[in-house]
This record gives sequence, C-alpha cells and structure tokens, in this order.
Amino acid sequence: MVMLGFSCSSNGQNSEFENMDVNQFAKYIANDSVQTLDVRTPDEFYEGHINDAININVFDDDFLDEATKELDKSRPVAVYCRSGKRSVDAAQKLSAAGYKVTNLEGGIIAWIKSGKPVVK
Repeated sequence: MVMLGFSCSSNGQNSEFENMDVNQFAKYIANDSVQTLDVRTPDEFYEGHINDAININVFDDDFLDEATKELDKSRPVAVYCRSGKRSVDAAQKLSAAGYKVTNLEGGIIAWIKSGKPVVK
C-alpha cells in the first residue's frame, strides 16, 4: 500500500511525496528512470549503500544546489537515509523544488533488515 507522504508548506509551496516500504521501494528503484538518492553523510554512504545511489548529504548547507546539479528534475527521485528521518526532510525540500519524490520508510536499516543487498 502506497501512502501519501507528508504535506507541508515551504515558501508558499506545497510539498508532497510518497512513502514506500522496502519491497515497494525495491521494485520502484528497479526502473531505470528512477534516480536513487542517499542523503546520509559520505562516511555512512561508504559503509554501505543501495546500488547506483547518488550521495548528497542533506545536512550540507548546499544540499539543494548539489541536488539541482546532480538530479534530473524530469525523472523521479527515490530518497533514503539511515532510519527515514533525514530522508523526510530531504523529500520535503526536493518536492518543494519541483521533484517527484518517493521516500523509503525505515531507511537503509529497514532495507538491510529485510535482506536487501548493499554495496560497500
């Protein structure tokens, strides 16, 4: 079941994104048009990440600028972090900037717990 994510107002714009569980997210990112975004720190990323993920730290002051450089706005973005909290923040920012965003509920912790592969 896909749930509609949080809806909030940022600079007068509504930002919406979807939340997906691990199995839905795995199927979703199998589509070549989807861009997978890991918003953890570089150190966390190198400890293990989802295959083909792009790493842009949501804590960086230039997060949105970097995202604009790295991500294609015409393609959907699947975002995740460690536990799902930072990725909600990132999803809100990206959605408000015009990206179609999906968030992994439970983050990479849930991903690993379900036995899904990571790249180290």
